[in-house]
Amino acid sequence: MKVLSSLKCAKKRDKNCRVVRRKGRVYVINKKNPRFKARQG
Repeated sequence: MKVLSSLKCAKKRDKNCRVVRRKGRVYVINKKNPRFKARQG
């Protein structure tokens, strides 16, 4: 999982990417291709 300062670029990498808020952190998750996982905060 990458830790990024901006998740907008991570969201655009794949059409299955979702931006999710959990416990005050912002995550990009992708069920079809898990290598696109990213975290912010």
